[in-house]
Amino acid sequence: MAERDTPKGLLPTEQPDLFFEDNAVGRLKKEVWEASDPEIDATLGEYGIPSPVEWAKPGSYIQTTIRHEVEASRRKNDVVFIPVGCTELHGRHTISAMDTLFVSAIAEGVRRYTAKRGAPVNLALPPLMYGGHPYHHMGMPGTVVLREHVVRELMIDVMLGLWNDGFRKQIIVNNHGQLWMLESAVQEFQKRHQLPGIFRTIDWHRAVREFFRTRDRGGKWDTNFVHADESETSLGLLLFPEMVDMAAAVDTEGKDYLPEGHFDKSVDPFGRPSRWSEGEGHFAIEIAATPEGVVGKAKAATPDKAKRPVAAVLRYLTLVNDQILEAFPPGRVPPVEEVTLRRAADMEPYLREPLSPGWRSVYGLPRIGQGTEV
Repeated sequence: MAERDTPKGLLPTEQPDLFFEDNAVGRLKKEVWEASDPEIDATLGEYGIPSPVEWAKPGSYIQTTIRHEVEASRRKNDVVFIPVGCTELHGRHTISAMDTLFVSAIAEGVRRYTAKRGAPVNLALPPLMYGGHPYHHMGMPGTVVLREHVVRELMIDVMLGLWNDGFRKQIIVNNHGQLWMLESAVQEFQKRHQLPGIFRTIDWHRAVREFFRTRDRGGKWDTNFVHADESETSLGLLLFPEMVDMAAAVDTEGKDYLPEGHFDKSVDPFGRPSRWSEGEGHFAIEIAATPEGVVGKAKAATPDKAKRPVAAVLRYLTLVNDQILEAFPPGRVPPVEEVTLRRAADMEPYLREPLSPGWRSVYGLPRIGQGTEV
């Protein structure tokens, strides 16, 4: 690699425009970026990728685990991943549950890996099987659009129920164009309920955006991540190939009215002024421009292209789980009076293990928040 100045606190790569931060997250990403293909395969093997999605497999999700086993597991690890997706047309070559299956398969991989270490992360069955959608999805057959306030209220209710069950470290792992609704749910949840805990939403593909770089920027992709395209079809070929029919794959191109440079692509690869979700009207809606349900080059997909980003997100979500538990071991949460407007003494019975002596349900906690309910 040619010598060049590296900004302080950053780690260089062979790509002149790509640096990783010199912290646990950046070092992890750099390690995955520089790993050999056999090392990536080995990482995927450690997480059991690919494996059939485990929605109905005993012991995989809170809802499919015998109750006393849920309680025992929570005492070892009280972090919960909440995978969310949608029902959306992804072309005639694949399925409308694609986003939900992606995020479920990834979360399940992390559960399998952490289970081998003796303290599996907990998973909640996907509460958003339909999902919210941006305006430009309207009218597409196979796409079911939930209203925004329905998405927000559903997620708030799910978060409250999980908190009441002792899962007070909640990571919503998203795989669909509804991030702003999930961000709103997290903010509204805290305004309304004022509860100590860890609450976060992650767009998993944005979390590892570097691994969707195109070939001209040192990556493996021919095109940038958009929708049901090279990227998503490759992910499908890796994670559930029996649900992808490449004979029906097509290549399409959307219709923009403004020159390139204002709005970014799906994983924000260019750092443009606006994310794709921050405007409408500057391009044709899908049913007019890409009624096929594909925006991009689905024919270019291969399973190998998806391996490195999946390995990266598996490693990253494991790090999220581990660092949360390092900061707050099972049963502990951030200081009540530093993360809420409540008093620690008032919260003590609500923070006990559910159904233990002296425990009180959060549903009986007096409200102090200013959030609204629809």
